[in-house]
Amino acid sequence: MKKELVTLTINGEEKTFAAAPNTLLLNALRDELNLTGTKQGCDDGDCGACTVLVDDLPVLSCMIIAASVDRHRVMTIEGLAKDGKLDRVQQSFWTEGGMQCGFCTPGMILSSYALLKRNPNPSEHEIRDALSNNLCRCTGYTKIVTAVERAASFKEFTGK
Repeated sequence: MKKELVTLTINGEEKTFAAAPNTLLLNALRDELNLTGTKQGCDDGDCGACTVLVDDLPVLSCMIIAASVDRHRVMTIEGLAKDGKLDRVQQSFWTEGGMQCGFCTPGMILSSYALLKRNPNPSEHEIRDALSNNLCRCTGYTKIVTAVERAASFKEFTGK
């Protein structure tokens, strides 16, 4: 199968790689770009472990062809921390114990990050709705919701 060049701005850096026309974004991130924070879960869009942001919107990377996001901005969990310092959402998940095994955590954090960028003061219902595409088998969601509320409580959430 002939490969085509795909160029993404990934975590703020432009990257180009060759991908077959049927290569999923999930596989391109993990196999071509070595960004393994994006997790492969159910492979059919049910669990949210593979969530990344494409142009600031949460996307299930197991359901989208890599070439379809050519020339778009993609953020993975690796793109949140800056200069060794956790992002507010990451820090809040850590502080509130919003993770156990950690498998769902990258998708949960990126979905939360996207929510807070578009709505810096969400209600509990809005948080739960924003996370409804992300499944966790360990925590029961209470600490996850508390972590998002904590991140929102920072004055003027800037997404930095």
